[in-house]
Amino acid sequence: MSSLNVAKHDLIDSEDQLRADMYSFLASLLRAEPTAELVNQLTILESDDTPIGKSIKTLVKLASSLDLPTIRDEYVRIFIGVGRGELLPFASYYLTGFLKDKPLAKLRNDMKEIGIEIESNVKEPEDHIASLFDMMAGLILGKFTRKYSIGEQRDFFNKHLAPWADLLMRDIEGSKIAVFYSPVGTIGREFIEIERSSFKMDVTG
Repeated sequence: MSSLNVAKHDLIDSEDQLRADMYSFLASLLRAEPTAELVNQLTILESDDTPIGKSIKTLVKLASSLDLPTIRDEYVRIFIGVGRGELLPFASYYLTGFLKDKPLAKLRNDMKEIGIEIESNVKEPEDHIASLFDMMAGLILGKFTRKYSIGEQRDFFNKHLAPWADLLMRDIEGSKIAVFYSPVGTIGREFIEIERSSFKMDVTG
């Protein structure tokens, strides 16, 4: 994914950088089957005693103990499958029951206004959860024309993630297939709730 016009990097405070990093982290895990490099990076993550930290600790243990083919096969079974996976991580599907429906059209309109283009090698519809997480990271970091305000980030989040992302994360967390991905779902659910609460408290626009 790239911007039509990439702005000069604005100064990003540490909290916003952490938020963007978490969106990018989740996107990297949900975009495709994890690479060996990504799984190796997971084995050295640091954690704390917060709910997200505890789930990261679990993920570190799983990344260290499961072999790569097992992890990659789990991703395929959950999100791709033969014909389709257990879960379809697209806004349109979660909101309407159909792929490439009105939520995707609305997202494409907003992407055009912001100046976001999906890279040519990306075959999935733009409302895939990983793409939306990438977009949120880009809005925070100023990768699309300019750095977007908290109010603008909130509007994008409320339109394109708030109505369904936590439901997907709960489904990943509770999947009968998921072992490696169960803590990923927990991390995503907790983070979405933190973002939702933070946006509600911030009224500065």
